[in-house]
Amino acid sequence: MAGQNIPMTKAGADAIKREIKRLKSVERPRIVQEIAAARDHGDLSENAEYHAAKEKQSHLEGRIAMLEDRLARAEIIDVTKLSGERVVFGATVKLEDSDSGTQTQYTIVGEHEADLKKARISITSPIARGLVGREVGDSVKIRTPGGEREYEILEVLFADYPVEEESA
Repeated sequence: MAGQNIPMTKAGADAIKREIKRLKSVERPRIVQEIAAARDHGDLSENAEYHAAKEKQSHLEGRIAMLEDRLARAEIIDVTKLSGERVVFGATVKLEDSDSGTQTQYTIVGEHEADLKKARISITSPIARGLVGREVGDSVKIRTPGGEREYEILEVLFADYPVEEESA
């Protein structure tokens, strides 16, 4: 995947920027303090706190590097500039299950933004792949873990999903 652009909504990119800022301004100084405190305990070769803090630091720096890389390769899609009745990346799709009549709604987002609890599904998921390119009124058969389902596309909306502030 290295070198490849990563489709992402503006809200998804903003969430990554917030996480990088939090990791650099809150977590990094806290771990530096832990290392300094552990170093004061003397012999580093047998100092478990020191080794644990150094390992935490390594994981943190790896996470920061990964997030910065992801952000550098982000292809930010401004969902608010999209329109139409065709399902594309960033669209929020209202569906009706043809068997049960149950209505659901999903927003199609980048792989790293997906959160099923918030009805945000990855562009690479089976449901999203089955919906992309279809239009309002289309019936779509999608193979799900629970078997094949048929949905009717009721509506296609374009609005950036609300960004929740994460508690630091």
